[in-house]
Amino acid sequence: MKSAAVSSISPWIWTVGALVVAIVASVAIGAVSIPVDAVAGILLSPLVEFESEIPPAFSTILYEIRLPNLVLVALAGMALGASGTAFQGLFRNPLADPYVIGVAAGAGLAAVLAMSAQWPADLLGMAAIPAAAFVGALLTVALVYALARVGRSTPVTTLILAGVAVSSFATAITSMTMLLSTSELHRAVTWMVGGFALGGWGPVMAALPYVALALAVLLTMGRPLDVLQFGDEQAGQLGLDVDRVKLVIVVAASLAAATAVAFLGIIAFVGLVVPHLARLLWGTSYRRLLPLATLLGASFLLGADIVARSIISPRVLPLGVVTAVVGAPFFLYLLARSKRRLRAW
Repeated sequence: MKSAAVSSISPWIWTVGALVVAIVASVAIGAVSIPVDAVAGILLSPLVEFESEIPPAFSTILYEIRLPNLVLVALAGMALGASGTAFQGLFRNPLADPYVIGVAAGAGLAAVLAMSAQWPADLLGMAAIPAAAFVGALLTVALVYALARVGRSTPVTTLILAGVAVSSFATAITSMTMLLSTSELHRAVTWMVGGFALGGWGPVMAALPYVALALAVLLTMGRPLDVLQFGDEQAGQLGLDVDRVKLVIVVAASLAAATAVAFLGIIAFVGLVVPHLARLLWGTSYRRLLPLATLLGASFLLGADIVARSIISPRVLPLGVVTAVVGAPFFLYLLARSKRRLRAW
C-alpha cells in the first residue's frame, strides 16, 4: 500500500519539479542574464530588504519582459498539452492533435482575418483575436469531422487526410490574406512562425480567461475520456451521454488551442509530443494524464522558449521553429512505430 501511494505521488513531484526549474530558468536566462538571487531579491523586495544593490534595469526586464513572456508561454503550453491530450482521447488516435486535424490552421486563418481588420491594441481589441480564432477552430473541426465520417464511424486514415486537406486550404487562404493586408504583414509573418509579437501584460490578461475556462472544463473530462476508450456503444451502455461529452470536449479543446494560436502563432507538435511523453511516463488513465500533461505542456514550451532566446542570443529564434525541430522527428518515430504494428498485424 505504501509503495502504491508513493508511486501515485511521484509523477506529481517530477512534473511540478520540472515546471519550477523551467520557471526559474525562464526568468534568469536571456539576452541579459539575471542571477537567481537577483530575481529573488526583486520579487521579494516589497517584503524583505536586501543589502546588495540590484541594478534597476534588472527589475524593468523582469517585470516588463520576462514575467509576461513566461506567463503567456506557460498558459499556451498548458492549453496545447491539455488540448492535444483531449483530442487524442476523443478520437482514440495517438496521432490526433490540434495541428494534425486542422484545428490550428482554422484558428490561425480566423486570427489573421481579425488582425487584418486592424483592431485597436487595447485589451478589448486583443481579446477579439482569440474569440475569432475560437470560431475558426470550431468551424474547422466540424468540417474535418464531417468529411472524415464514414457511416457512423470516423476512421483514423480519413480523419488525418481530411485534417491535412482542410489545413492546407486554410493555410493557403491565410497566406493570401497576409499578402493583401500589407500593413499587418510583418506582424502576421512573425506570428505564423511562432514569434512572440506582443509584449507586456495586456496579452496575458486577454488570454487568461479563455485558457482558464478551457482548462477548467477539460480537467473534468478525465473519467469520461477513460470511458470513451471502450467505444461509443459501450460508453453509452455504461451511462455516459456520449454526444454531449464529445461536444463539450471538442468545444473546450478547440478554445484552448485557438487561444494559444491567437497569441503565440503556429507552434506545432506540442499537443502531439506532450501527451505521449506523459503517457509513456505515467500511464494511460486520462484522470491522471490530463492534469499531468497540462503541467508538462507548460514545462515543455517554457524549455523551448529558453532555447529560442538563447541559441542565437541576443536575437530570438521563433518558438515554432524550436518545437518543430523537436516534434518532427518524434512524429516520424510515431509513424514508423504505427507501420511496424500494422505489418505485424
